[in-house]
Amino acid sequence: MKQLSILAVALLVAAPVAAQPGSGDAAAKERRTEQGAERSRQSLSNAGLTGKVKSALAADVGLRTLTAIDVDSDAGIVTLKGKVDSADAKRRAEQVAKRVEGVSSVKNRLSVEAKK
Repeated sequence: MKQLSILAVALLVAAPVAAQPGSGDAAAKERRTEQGAERSRQSLSNAGLTGKVKSALAADVGLRTLTAIDVDSDAGIVTLKGKVDSADAKRRAEQVAKRVEGVSSVKNRLSVEAKK
């Protein structure tokens, strides 16, 4: 009888622990894998879009200006940062970025600094 009581207590203690999802839960692992794959796809997409915008800027504005413009992208939103020498160059860089396939909007944070 004493052994049966000990066995019953052991089962009551172990059952909730065994029922909790842990790192071995296949569904949770699959979700984490899918989320990681999606983040990887988005990172590659962002890098590709950034590269396209930089190429477009180099082709239109010229390499000298490209070195002063930092391009970042996140889910189709492109951010331009850096310095240009005129308001026209700032406007033109934004227009070029907007024409790139995959760009949904442009945040133009370029600052205009006159040549010295």
